[in-house]
Amino acid sequence: MSTENKAGLGALLTPEESVLVLIDHQPFQFANLNSHEPAMVVNNVVGLAKTAKLFEVPTILTTVLEDRGGHLLQGLQDVFPEQKPIDRTFINTWEDERVVDAVKATGRKKLVLAGLWTEICLAMPAIQAAGEGFDVYAVTDASGGVSAEAHDMAVRRMVQAGVTPITWMAVLGEWQRDWAREKTLPGAAQIQAQHGGASGVAFAWETQLLAAGRGDSTS
Repeated sequence: MSTENKAGLGALLTPEESVLVLIDHQPFQFANLNSHEPAMVVNNVVGLAKTAKLFEVPTILTTVLEDRGGHLLQGLQDVFPEQKPIDRTFINTWEDERVVDAVKATGRKKLVLAGLWTEICLAMPAIQAAGEGFDVYAVTDASGGVSAEAHDMAVRRMVQAGVTPITWMAVLGEWQRDWAREKTLPGAAQIQAQHGGASGVAFAWETQLLAAGRGDSTS
């Protein structure tokens, strides 16, 4: 069980240490998503994917029984148009050697996961990977379950196994870490404006003020 390094600066995510796996964001899974508004999960997982691409975090896409469950969400596939998702029969992604090998090939130990449904397709690989020494982060608002209770119980179970729950904008914040990192700042601002809801609106407003030369240290 991976329970070390859960506090201190080293517990925060960095792009250089992270690998992202997005699991089963397919029509069949969305059809019985009841823990969250489906449109919100779509927004959040696409925002998360764009963030990973911006910060050059290796990202692995996977589906289950694509011929029956449907293709990956188009907005998500569009972020990585060149990548064909790994299509599985295993319910537990971490039992598919292709996915595990792809993660291990990155050499990274901070494993960021999001998937549908939380109680099955996210919890199973998160718990197993944590037991194999990975520092696992479950992006709860880019995931969802068949009910609010199912999602909540899954998050609690993952926490007991040493998994860290996190939201997609927190991932962005930890990867950016410093607003003086100018290489990724424009892209991070654009992603927040597109997918950040009220936070995105506020950020866009501040950016407009700065661009107009009216921003100050209190803006």
